[in-house]
Amino acid sequence: MVQWIWDDGGPLTDLVNNAAGNFISRTEDLSSRGFDAIANIVLHGTFYTTHAVGKRWIAGGHRGSVLSIVVTWVWTGSPFVVPSAMAKAGVHVMTQSLAVEWGRYGIRLNAIAPGTIPTEGMTKRLSPDGEDERRAAEANPMGRHGTLEELQNLATFLLSDGCRWLTGQTIALDGAGYLAASGGFSGLFAWGDAEWQKAREMITAQNDKDRAAR
Repeated sequence: MVQWIWDDGGPLTDLVNNAAGNFISRTEDLSSRGFDAIANIVLHGTFYTTHAVGKRWIAGGHRGSVLSIVVTWVWTGSPFVVPSAMAKAGVHVMTQSLAVEWGRYGIRLNAIAPGTIPTEGMTKRLSPDGEDERRAAEANPMGRHGTLEELQNLATFLLSDGCRWLTGQTIALDGAGYLAASGGFSGLFAWGDAEWQKAREMITAQNDKDRAAR
């Protein structure tokens, strides 16, 4: 796919790693396939794409910028989303590592760690009953969620030529939320088997709906 892009229109100038997968689950209930589904998208997919683009930039003598979307759990961890937290932490470390290794080629790598920015896909899988999303807004020091426009504005700045000496950084965009309350989804400790079963059913239904629409 990446070679087709090069052949069709020339080298990319920037790469944004935004693909992700996640769902809430007690870790003891996870299957190996469930863990691998998240790790394959978030960690393996991000590395494979970054590697495919980066090695072509290096071979062609091109500058480039990689921006990855992670999450504040890379610093705090988080219960009930362990596969995602582990995979995003790997992307965070990749950002730091390749910023050093590829800096000599003029290739920059940075990441954004957003707080809660509601989207349909995120809400259906991480807050099926809507309560955790509401609690996140109430507990945030700024009293609200973030917006996609705020995320877009920061991403545009990080990819721009106005900050060519900025590399190897993961920037939190969360209204100081992770500083005020480490980790996420702590409210789910109150759930019992019935609540977890209902959440699994709602997440499965949303996954089936998404597959049918593809």
